[in-house]
Amino acid sequence: MSVFVKFRNRHFLILDLLFLLVIPVIALSLRVNLPWGREYLPSLAVFIGLALAIKLPVFLYFRLYSRYWPFASIDALVTISLAVTVTTTLIAGLYFTISGLGYLVGDSLPRSLPFIDGLLTLVVVGGTRFSVRTAQYYRGRNQPDAASKRVLIVGAGDAGQIVAREILTSRRISLNLIGFVDDSPDKISSTIHGARVLGPLARIPDLVDEYKIQQVIIAMPTAPGQIIRQVVSLCETARVPAKILPGVYELLAGDVNVNRLREVEIGDLLRRDSVQVDSAQVARLLSGKRILVTGAGGSIGSELCRQIVACNPAHLVVIGHGENSLYKLESRLVTGGFDPRKLQVVVADVRQKRRLARVFSTFRPEIVFHAAAHKHVPMMEDNVADAVTNNVLGTANLVGLAKDYGVERFVLVSTDKAVNPVNVMGMTKRVAELIVQMAATETERPYASVRFGNVLGSRGSVVPLFERQIHAGGPVTVTDPEMTRYFMTIPEAVQLVLQASALGTNGELFVLDMGDPIKIADLARDMIELSGLKVGDDIEIVYTGLRPGERLYENLFADSEHPERTEHEKIFVHHNGLPALSKNFSDQLENLIQLALAGQTTPTLTLLRQLALGE
Repeated sequence: MSVFVKFRNRHFLILDLLFLLVIPVIALSLRVNLPWGREYLPSLAVFIGLALAIKLPVFLYFRLYSRYWPFASIDALVTISLAVTVTTTLIAGLYFTISGLGYLVGDSLPRSLPFIDGLLTLVVVGGTRFSVRTAQYYRGRNQPDAASKRVLIVGAGDAGQIVAREILTSRRISLNLIGFVDDSPDKISSTIHGARVLGPLARIPDLVDEYKIQQVIIAMPTAPGQIIRQVVSLCETARVPAKILPGVYELLAGDVNVNRLREVEIGDLLRRDSVQVDSAQVARLLSGKRILVTGAGGSIGSELCRQIVACNPAHLVVIGHGENSLYKLESRLVTGGFDPRKLQVVVADVRQKRRLARVFSTFRPEIVFHAAAHKHVPMMEDNVADAVTNNVLGTANLVGLAKDYGVERFVLVSTDKAVNPVNVMGMTKRVAELIVQMAATETERPYASVRFGNVLGSRGSVVPLFERQIHAGGPVTVTDPEMTRYFMTIPEAVQLVLQASALGTNGELFVLDMGDPIKIADLARDMIELSGLKVGDDIEIVYTGLRPGERLYENLFADSEHPERTEHEKIFVHHNGLPALSKNFSDQLENLIQLALAGQTTPTLTLLRQLALGE
């Protein structure tokens, strides 16, 4: 077999020359009873010469001598078939034209000969090449031994078969593929890469016991969270560890392969249908533009930067208050291939208008994404003035500079806590939305707010807290058994923010479809079980009661808002969704900021509530 694998394209050219000389003779022998007479020889010689003159140039045109055949696939077979079809058509047409004009000596060949010749050519040319592919497959096939871990793949789709192929061909992977499970009736009992689809997902515990499965691989990158939860639950019942192929958002930057398998994480259990983003529309918005991102060192801000650089901006200015997070962001972007000459890192506080003015004057941003904010609800209840100066004054500074320097598009990253706000953080974000609306009205530019709920993995999320508590042995603290929140992954949220920014025209309030709310208690229970522990036996969940500023449920829309779906099914819009601003809004806003700067907590809170709730 190794001899076949070492075949090069020059060897195929020599083989083709030999076979193409012989194939017409074989074709004639199949068509005419043997022995056939010499009367066919002149015409056969012309046919062979004509066939060589046509086939070799066409094969060269179709690049049959420049492929690496050990990795040949279906597209190679299609190419061979197309090349042979073209040559057969040309040979038949030219040969019978010459024959009809009387230029041939001796008897004409049977009219079916070119087509028999074409069929034999297809078999020989395709067969020689795919014999190399077959030899390579069996030569590289992994032979599991007694020490190889017996695995079951969940999902017999594209991802599942790619994982199976890597298991079978990679010598660095000590796994023994036993079979697949899949809920599709059409796939059950079928064979993929020599392994059978053994049944539906519900049979996982039985199959683990029957086939002594030692590991389950979940290969369904687009499956919703409820399916992943079902599989994880079945694996826990069977007492078998499960690994998972990352979800679709994690796979955007890389190929599917076994090396990307990891432990099941909480984000996998919360998956929803994958979001389809009009990447061309977003790319047209961002490509070649000077873009500024505030809060760039945070979870949302850093992901915004990562996705923005993929759209090839002319320049990216990142602003943040923490130098360590900005350093990490800069390293990540440059290491990822972004031109450092097009990146400017600015350590600054959004409350410092003079500092921001120098940045705007120097770099003249055309698009601004404002993600900087204080977001911790209970903490902001005790730091009212700081919440106002950061979230309100910071937004006012940026919006004012955007107006002065002709920024084309401004996007405020807002929160569901701005809906009917009951806490300081929510009220400051509500006022920030009002500031953006006012600027959009004054400038008639596409200045918009994008509102969404919690994001998994952010520094303010409960997930890192639960992880630390589980690692410490518990207890895991939940404020109330009925508390629910909306959750979304960071990449998904940022994709939709960018998409919403492309849809904005003037002062819209965009709201992301967050799916169904999740009970925090269920989230805690899932995280404990994913750690291999049992609630009650190994670790406790303790309910501590609502903290200042918290409420049991969050809403995505205020009672007065009447959202409509945009052209994107995951984004809602409410045109002029914010209340009409009072004539003295600007004066009240200035008073609010001055009170906060002076540290007068009680009057600051009173005026903040009036502005946010329209009292």
